[in-house]
Amino acid sequence: MSGEGYFLNHSIGLYPGKERDMQAATAEFAALWSTPDDSQWPRALAARAEFIALWEALIDAPEGTLTTSESVTSGLYSVLGGLPPDRLAGKRVLVAADCFPSLHFLLAGLAERRGFTLDTVPLRAGETWVREEDMIARLGPDVALTLVTLVTSTAGYRADLDRLLPRIRAAGSVIALDLTQGIGVVPFSVADHAPDIVVSTSLKWLGGAPGAGIVHVAPDLMDECRPELRGWFSQPNPFSWDLDAFAYAPDARRFDAGTPAPLAAIASAPGLKWQAGRGSAALLHHAQTLGAAILEGLPELKPASPTDPASRGGSVMLRLPEGADPSGVVSACREEGLFTDARGSILRLSPGATTTMDAVDRLCTTLRRTLS
Repeated sequence: MSGEGYFLNHSIGLYPGKERDMQAATAEFAALWSTPDDSQWPRALAARAEFIALWEALIDAPEGTLTTSESVTSGLYSVLGGLPPDRLAGKRVLVAADCFPSLHFLLAGLAERRGFTLDTVPLRAGETWVREEDMIARLGPDVALTLVTLVTSTAGYRADLDRLLPRIRAAGSVIALDLTQGIGVVPFSVADHAPDIVVSTSLKWLGGAPGAGIVHVAPDLMDECRPELRGWFSQPNPFSWDLDAFAYAPDARRFDAGTPAPLAAIASAPGLKWQAGRGSAALLHHAQTLGAAILEGLPELKPASPTDPASRGGSVMLRLPEGADPSGVVSACREEGLFTDARGSILRLSPGATTTMDAVDRLCTTLRRTLS
């Protein structure tokens, strides 16, 4: 299957040769894990370390500031759960209404126990992404942490980090940044933007496996963190089993807890290597070229994404007409070998490395026919 009609890179990313690469990586792990000797853990942990190094290179994160997490949500929790109580208590945590819902669910659940107020900046009437000026207007000295989304999952809106992050930093707030929907196509550097916390996944544009999340924490903030979820791998030496001598590792390993689960990282490393060989800028150009063709080919559908490519990631979202059945539209596309999804009345389209211009033409024809 070529993937030429695949428009779901905002969900599970696809790249040429993905199946072959993942099969080889997981088969190698299966052979390793089934070998009757003592080589399994050293080699598996080395493979996990390679995954971490690939991520450090991708986002230009200093060595020792990044580790694995099962998901974006658990990664953020591992940091928030380790902050000193007075960091959040009696203060506000600021978040936009178009953040990834899972992170909002987490913050809403933590608010009462950690004693902070969750302040959700709303969408303006009729709009599909929260404006930077509305986030900036809600900043104040009582905002302890601000969660920023690089690219939103329902509008494909790309945050103006150069405008937003300096204002958040000047207000004294910790900056947490969710890269999930943009990383892999949107260039990003920790060195350039200096967020305090970064969370992401290896799914979507990176073509990785579920369970291969990451969390990066700036050294100054890391020094303050004493994660609640801790275990033998949170120590400088995991093999120190003195029950009265636990100490946190001096680097991001303090956010590791029990025995690591390296398989997701091993299965995701091929996608990271593939992406590194092409670069975010080239992959974004391809996605946005096809995205522009979608917008031009369907002028009768109102965009839910910005029309300016500088304000978009790799996705284009379209508003379906009133009365249209989103599931029916997705099914009609699927019958033509075109794979999309919808969130409510918003059709989400993310053309990636395998998607072709011919598929864009067929998509436009199918949507016009289905919605006529």
